[in-house]
Amino acid sequence: MPIPIVVAVWAALTLVLDQWASLWQQRGLGLLTWALLLALLRVESRATRVQVGVVVVYASVVEYVFAGYLGAYVYRLENVPAFVPPGHGLVYLAALAIGRSAWAHRSAWLVPATLSACGLWAVWGLTLSPQKDLLGAFWFGCLLVFSRYGKSPLVYAGAFLIVSYLEIIGTSLGTWTWQPHDPTGLVPVGNPPSGIAGGYAWFDAAALSLTPMLLQWWDARRTPALQEVA
Repeated sequence: MPIPIVVAVWAALTLVLDQWASLWQQRGLGLLTWALLLALLRVESRATRVQVGVVVVYASVVEYVFAGYLGAYVYRLENVPAFVPPGHGLVYLAALAIGRSAWAHRSAWLVPATLSACGLWAVWGLTLSPQKDLLGAFWFGCLLVFSRYGKSPLVYAGAFLIVSYLEIIGTSLGTWTWQPHDPTGLVPVGNPPSGIAGGYAWFDAAALSLTPMLLQWWDARRTPALQEVA
């Protein structure tokens, strides 16, 4: 089964089950999510595994700072659920899978359609939404810039599809709720923000920048060890 479908089904199931989960049951969902992520990564290249690892670390720091400390958005149990860090890895892996698929490469309309949909959502958030969404418009701007100048426009399109899907489900079920304003109190925020996939463009940029350096560092450490064994 294609990775994006597996991720979409598992994420929706996890969010539905989390509605009634206790803290320990939530941790159980986290263990299962880690197991799924590791199973999917077994058949991926070393570079992809490192990219996903970078995103998990980066996204986890963001979660614990902006949800756990600053309260920009609040989870149901007022914690960062155990399934969230590996969940970010699954979301990024799904976006990668969409971006490298033959279907995406044949679909010249995919990136323009994604930007149009996100742009309309951002305009709605600024004009008609009951909870104004300036932050979403900013992230839409990030998505525009990365789609024009970044290395992975099809990955960003995939991220928009999967992230928007999860944000709509998660906020609808009450798994998490975005506060009406950012931590400064100056920037209005939608629930969910319209251009939130622009945040994953930053994750992808971090992964693409750090992965070659991490691989080079690891290979440099391994070479002397292998020489000693020989």
